[in-house]
Amino acid sequence: MATAHGDTSAGTPQAKRPRRARGTATATPSRTPASAHDLDLLRQMLLIRRFEERCVELYSAAAIRGFVHLYIGEEAVAVGVHQALDERDAVVSTYREHGHALARGVPPEAVMAEMYGKTTGCSHGRGGSMHLFDAARRFYGGNAIVGGGLPLAAGLALADRMRGESRVTCCFFGDGAFAEGEFHETANLAALWGLPVLFVCENNLYAMGTALVREHAQTDLAMRAASYGMAAWAVDGMDVHAVEKAARGAVESVRAGNGPHFLEMRTYRFRAHSMYDPDRYRSKGEIEEWKRHDPVTGLADGMRASGLLDDAAMEALDHAVMEEIDRAVQTAEGAPEEAAEDLLLHVTGRHEEAPS
Repeated sequence: MATAHGDTSAGTPQAKRPRRARGTATATPSRTPASAHDLDLLRQMLLIRRFEERCVELYSAAAIRGFVHLYIGEEAVAVGVHQALDERDAVVSTYREHGHALARGVPPEAVMAEMYGKTTGCSHGRGGSMHLFDAARRFYGGNAIVGGGLPLAAGLALADRMRGESRVTCCFFGDGAFAEGEFHETANLAALWGLPVLFVCENNLYAMGTALVREHAQTDLAMRAASYGMAAWAVDGMDVHAVEKAARGAVESVRAGNGPHFLEMRTYRFRAHSMYDPDRYRSKGEIEEWKRHDPVTGLADGMRASGLLDDAAMEALDHAVMEEIDRAVQTAEGAPEEAAEDLLLHVTGRHEEAPS
């Protein structure tokens, strides 16, 4: 039976407050994780945060160009969900996918080189910020089309089922994609055919500059997803423990053959929609209120309170992450650009490659 749990309250965009998931134990964070595991969660989220902050610096210096969509504030979603996935599973992402790629295990050097448009990038410098791709890790890329990854996820899941593979396809998308026909068509088909898909909706309350409450009459996205006959529930997307627990339960159920599942991750982006966005559609007070629920500092503070982390250890961890990013930047800056004679490779077939 499909289930849905979540906050159905509405209001103005300015009055929206951070919402904590309620309803099931699946959405409740674990309070007794192993210290080593917590440290790894913190390291992964910190890596994403520092990577994104460096992208701001590099973009401002015109070292990287094009559209750049930052993941700052949403790190708990990518890191928590990936704890439930393994290397056999597939991941389909969005144009805000730096955090997804890093959490999947794509090396920072490969991601940063792609930002620079260098041949050592994960997409050989051809994709840039919105089109990270790593077939070896079954990371099937970002997609500049809102909702464009959803039908691809259904296709991957169908192929895995037809081959008899015990795999799950995890599809990330934003609340803006929920308004697209691709979501409803894909959700219906996935539920109808019982496809092994985990739909992860990163509900950050804004589709570009349009507030959720100004776009949707019913803002409980989990409840709406459940209408397609799939298990669906809302999760506190600012709590990595809550995300991990919900994702593990969902992935286990999907892998067991119980059809697609939907997780509404209630999260928030601290930066504007993109580096081009003046961010005039929400108040500074709203942003500051959500920063009180910062997933990185929240986990770190919880570890300090539990005696699992002190200031020296946090400083050492941050230093190690910054060194990793420094190496990624240095590698990207020293990597070669694509030769002019290779610009048509993978675009059109060469004469000698034409079938006889």
